[in-house]
Amino acid sequence: MVHRLAFWSAFGVAVRFWQVGIEMRPFFNKSSLWAYPVYALGGASFGYWLQGVDDRQTESLTARKAALLEKRARKAQRDAEAEA
Repeated sequence: MVHRLAFWSAFGVAVRFWQVGIEMRPFFNKSSLWAYPVYALGGASFGYWLQGVDDRQTESLTARKAALLEKRARKAQRDAEAEA
């Protein structure tokens, strides 16, 4: 989870650098330094949300896989009983 938060925080800071570069302003202007942590926080919050989505999807897929394997085992048992 930490790697995802770190990546998206770095991505937020990179977006800020890109924005300032497009505007052709100095990267480290004293009056606008507050924006870098804000962009990093925005990126980290997106990464945290994305981690939650990933966890929920993994849980759902694991439950679905278990249900399908159980269903397959029941069918194999019925087929084995029908042949016997």
